[in-house]
Amino acid sequence: MITHGKNIKVFTANANPLLAEEIADIVGVPVGKSEVGKFSDGEISVNIIETVRGADVFVIQSTCDPVNDNLMELLIMMDAFKRASAGRITAVIPYYGYARQDRKAKARDPITAKLVADLIHAAGADRVLTMDLHAPQIQGYFDIPVDHLLGLPILAKYYESIGFVGEEVIVVSPDLGSVTRARKFADRLQTSIAIIDKRRPKANVCEVMNIIGDIKGKKVLLVDDMIDTAGTITNGAKALIDLGAKEVHACCTHAVLSGPAIERIESSVIEELVILNTINLPEEKQSKKIKTLSVAPVFAEAIKRIYEDLSVSKLFD
Repeated sequence: MITHGKNIKVFTANANPLLAEEIADIVGVPVGKSEVGKFSDGEISVNIIETVRGADVFVIQSTCDPVNDNLMELLIMMDAFKRASAGRITAVIPYYGYARQDRKAKARDPITAKLVADLIHAAGADRVLTMDLHAPQIQGYFDIPVDHLLGLPILAKYYESIGFVGEEVIVVSPDLGSVTRARKFADRLQTSIAIIDKRRPKANVCEVMNIIGDIKGKKVLLVDDMIDTAGTITNGAKALIDLGAKEVHACCTHAVLSGPAIERIESSVIEELVILNTINLPEEKQSKKIKTLSVAPVFAEAIKRIYEDLSVSKLFD
């Protein structure tokens, strides 16, 4: 139990209450009493049942599906804390939605990653605690401090524990954008990397995949920050097997898993998909191929360090 300075209070909305309970349990405090529901017309209704005056408040809420409801719950809850004179409000966002629109890819595109950052600040957040932003530069979209945790150490520790290391293993980036992540992962597992290079020869012609690196006869580990419809990861896995990989495993931090994702994973050549619980995986999305690891210990340690004004960067050592 933390006994430093002002009260610490951990609250949650409806996105991932199980993770919030796990984090609060490790921190050593109960989850704060609140009710987050809807009025009959669909507007979000928030009722904070205990005092937060002067408290160090941490509100845990992933902005995952239903994205807009979860985002509004977070914003309205923080507004309630601000108006109730909370001492400091930290938005704990294990999965930050709208992060994929982080730049203008074509004319007249919005930059929703920046818009959402502005909304979170305006609603009353004094700082943000998150994990594996889709693009690291999103930290710069906030005008408040952002502590950016990494899922890689949790995943790497799991693969080390099952002996997934050394020369018979190779880490593969599913596209050019994930090469840095794959390189860091490979360094942890003391192995090399390969890259899947995809391109369409012309419109409406199926992607041609080239593998940059030697994957023949090796156990392959596909590494990504998020898996949404699972098209990229399952097509990549098939290409790797076709080109001589011994077996394919995959992992990611954020299991968005929308649309046909579960069906694709079930019927794919992937032996096991390891995910983190930044997004709650409902029962209908459970699969024998999917293993979930918890981010609660890392978030709980970060919350303790923020509360006690200690360095959060120590978590990366």
